[in-house]
Amino acid sequence: MTESRSAPAPLDIAAAAAMWAEYAAARPGAAQASPDYTVERFGDSAELADELLDLVRQGTKRATAALFDDFAAAGEPLPRVGAHWIVCDGSGVPRMVLRTVELRLGPLHSVDDRFAHDEGEDDRTRASWLTEHRTYWQRTCAARGAVWTEDQEVLFERFRVVFPADLAD
Repeated sequence: MTESRSAPAPLDIAAAAAMWAEYAAARPGAAQASPDYTVERFGDSAELADELLDLVRQGTKRATAALFDDFAAAGEPLPRVGAHWIVCDGSGVPRMVLRTVELRLGPLHSVDDRFAHDEGEDDRTRASWLTEHRTYWQRTCAARGAVWTEDQEVLFERFRVVFPADLAD
């Protein structure tokens, strides 16, 4: 993961709504089956958001992980299987629609080789996944005034790219 960190720009909610409308027009059945969506980005900096979004665009990244406590701290609902999310870049511009296909809650040490590989970061090994995510969660917990511990629950999520069509799985 990148070391340079600048604050990401606010998410462009209006542009995300326009992207959702395009998706709904192109895939009305899928959009009607799960009409709600969230607007998010990967990471905690503009650079990391762009870096991870590029891995999705390349087809390398098809999984992500978040601390359960982060959802509660932000007052956000947990993702659910079948839900859509619009992922934005570091400048807040929506770039694609993702759909959650698998969720699992577990401790950090329960990450397996396959998940680490599917997350697509660094050398794609479990060892580097553990190192990088420990560092990331220590930083993000400290930023919100919390202390990260290895006992915190992790939400392991797999997703598919569903829009735009040229990037869809």
